[in-house]
Amino acid sequence: MKITGTFLDEISYDIPHQNWGREEWDRDFASMKSIGIDTVILIRCGLRRFLSYPSEYLIENEGCYRPPVDLVDLFLDLAEKYGMTFYFGLYDSGKYWINREFEREMAIGRIIAEEAWGRYGHRKAFGGWYLNLEVSRSSAGIIDLYAETGNFVKKISCGLPTMISPFIDGIKAVDTVGTKDNSIGVEQHEKEWDKILKGIHGAVDIVAFQDGHCDFHELADYLRINKKLTDRYGMTSWTNCETFDRDMPIRFLPIKWEKMLLKLEAAKAAGIEKAITFEFSHFMSPNSCYRAAGHLFNRYCEHFGITGR
Repeated sequence: MKITGTFLDEISYDIPHQNWGREEWDRDFASMKSIGIDTVILIRCGLRRFLSYPSEYLIENEGCYRPPVDLVDLFLDLAEKYGMTFYFGLYDSGKYWINREFEREMAIGRIIAEEAWGRYGHRKAFGGWYLNLEVSRSSAGIIDLYAETGNFVKKISCGLPTMISPFIDGIKAVDTVGTKDNSIGVEQHEKEWDKILKGIHGAVDIVAFQDGHCDFHELADYLRINKKLTDRYGMTSWTNCETFDRDMPIRFLPIKWEKMLLKLEAAKAAGIEKAITFEFSHFMSPNSCYRAAGHLFNRYCEHFGITGR
């Protein structure tokens, strides 16, 4: 199963900034295209005070910094140049959701969606929305947040698809390297995600579970459950193949190729429709600041018989 989509993590939370400009991003989009990537997803348009585009609302009302470059416009330019579909990720306040102020988080999300659609909705590559709050369980408020926000952005954009990328509450769902004593287990995972997907049916089109929070031998079972549930509610099941390594004491480094291959094979066995990654530019690109990412790119291309560049 090949990687055909990637997140763009320009407003980064826990990985280093590569300080790329248009030339470097153009080179990286060309590398993405060379291995068949046709979908790019902006993981968030802003985080706390940092923004990927000059949002007048967020600058005025949330005290955000005005960015020197409109990266959303740049990414749309490059997506159009290389024939890719671009998904716009909403804003993460870094506080309202954490403080359980769900209504305020949703209200800002709606404003930003309208602002972004007004600025970029006419662009050819603008193909969908990413609802960027990540959860693993049926947390209080998440069903309403996903449902209301998803329905809103679909309404203003004449039904463009929406996606989420939740994670599995497995043994690696910990803040530090290592494992916890237990995990949610596939039965409880199925029960809780059946409830969530039932509640967001019609508002969310694509569910791309992250694949790094359980052990490798457990992954296929979780992915089969995910596929069964998304099929039940008429959704599309993707896999978010993490190309960074959760097993290392340094957060985060490119993953070992053998581990990535195990995860791709598990997704194929489960019948998942599409594989995306978090994320190409840092952890799998020949242009990355990590040399190991370029080696991972080479091993991937060798395995699939691709002439990447």
